[in-house]
Amino acid sequence: MEKMFNVGKIVNTHGIRGEIRVISKTDFSEERYQKGNILYLYMDHKSEPIQLTIEHHRVHKNFDLLTFEGYSNVNQVEVFKGGILKVPESQLGTLEEGEFYFHEIIGCEVFTDTGEEIGKITEILTPGANDVWVIKPKTGKDVLIPYIPQIVKEVDIANQKIVITPMEGLLD
Repeated sequence: MEKMFNVGKIVNTHGIRGEIRVISKTDFSEERYQKGNILYLYMDHKSEPIQLTIEHHRVHKNFDLLTFEGYSNVNQVEVFKGGILKVPESQLGTLEEGEFYFHEIIGCEVFTDTGEEIGKITEILTPGANDVWVIKPKTGKDVLIPYIPQIVKEVDIANQKIVITPMEGLLD
């Protein structure tokens, strides 16, 4: 089977008409959640994913709200809570120069422009204007690196290597 990628987690239902509340793990929610797109729902207690076709998408507070074709009642979608929504690799679009999917960045080793190893990227936060990469060093606490051109100088996905120029105090 084709490799699958997380796009969101169902955290709750919303209302009584089969809407579900999703915490998105995609930068492309408007494209990913378009009417007619297919998502695959993975749940702990099911061995096979459930194929779902998006009927409607809207944003409410900090959540993406989705309804699926054939699911128009809260009782039908209540069992989806805690499930992970995924898409196959073939649904991933091509990105512009300097853009990367989270799964390409997570796991990369980070070095300074002087060759010092900092650690491995374990998570990407999306708090606002720019992404923040969480780096787990061999010792000590996590290092947070903003993904901005002044700091991130080279991203080599093929070799899982990232070179940064740390600003003063960033690695302290």
